[in-house]
Amino acid sequence: MSSPELQGKDGVLIKTVEMHTGGEPLRVVVSGYPRLCGDTLLDKRRYARDHLDHLRRALMFEPRGHKDMYGAILVEKDADKADLAVLFIHCEGYGTMCGHAMLSLGRYAVDYGLVPRASPETEVKIQCPCGLVTAHVQYDSASGKSGRVRFKSVPAFAFAVNQKIEISGRGPVVYDLGYGGAFYALVSVQQFNVDLKTTPIQELLHLANDIFHGVKNITTLTHPDSADLAFLYGVILTDGCDTADVSNNICFFGEAEEVDRSPCGSGTTARLAVQYHKGQVKLDQERLIVQPKVGSEMRGRVVSTVTFGPYELAVVVEVSGWGHYTGRGEYWLEEGDPLSTGFLVE
Repeated sequence: MSSPELQGKDGVLIKTVEMHTGGEPLRVVVSGYPRLCGDTLLDKRRYARDHLDHLRRALMFEPRGHKDMYGAILVEKDADKADLAVLFIHCEGYGTMCGHAMLSLGRYAVDYGLVPRASPETEVKIQCPCGLVTAHVQYDSASGKSGRVRFKSVPAFAFAVNQKIEISGRGPVVYDLGYGGAFYALVSVQQFNVDLKTTPIQELLHLANDIFHGVKNITTLTHPDSADLAFLYGVILTDGCDTADVSNNICFFGEAEEVDRSPCGSGTTARLAVQYHKGQVKLDQERLIVQPKVGSEMRGRVVSTVTFGPYELAVVVEVSGWGHYTGRGEYWLEEGDPLSTGFLVE
């Protein structure tokens, strides 16, 4: 019998490095993905969506993944200053920014020699669909190990604050809209008879989904750089402790269909941008954000203010956390397998 690799459909053999940040998986596609056409990263994102979506499903869906899986495809960069470029994939489609991926990819880039290692920190510039993100990877010269990672966001801003929507069966809901590389609706659960720690996750998921579709149906989002970035990505349910140094939140992304196991890096960015806009956090004031179901943590702080298009109170946010390895993978699509491109049982 010939080797399984030679039975792969159309010669597809995809190799990955498996990681997680705060429990949120990251399947890093390092080889075997077809070359993506397009002059810019957003062009490549559209090409992958329109022509290679069966590979996204194969890698994210069962039996190779699950409904909350997340991945990153390393692709050709088109930004001169970038060390690497990445497209984000998940079970609902293609993201524009992913903070937990930045924390893992920063470490990956150093450990796998994409960027020369320096002590005490290595700077890694990562081109994302939303723009260039700079990560800093700590390095312990004594142990030879990479450690904590921090990244500085693209310009983040509050798109709208203290908005109200009537949702059937939920009553009036107050929410903010923030951008941290992706747009999120931010909602305090103090408005409802739920608790982020004790309420079953499926109940919180249904709540987030109701909010997502309610907000999406009445909101037209815009972005100063590209219309491709102007879409509602998810809902972040918070404990409402927006002036406290420690706060809980759970992010529901991919049209609020998927549950982030980490506090969410781009969500933390969006949340701090809104908090700064509302005067709830000061420049350089650190916040610890916890995902209460898992207990994973990220730290965030507003490090500078910028003007970004019409947003005079836009900010740059620094988020820090840990990325860890879980293994390596080789995946192929076997001829004759009717489920080769994946499925989801929900």
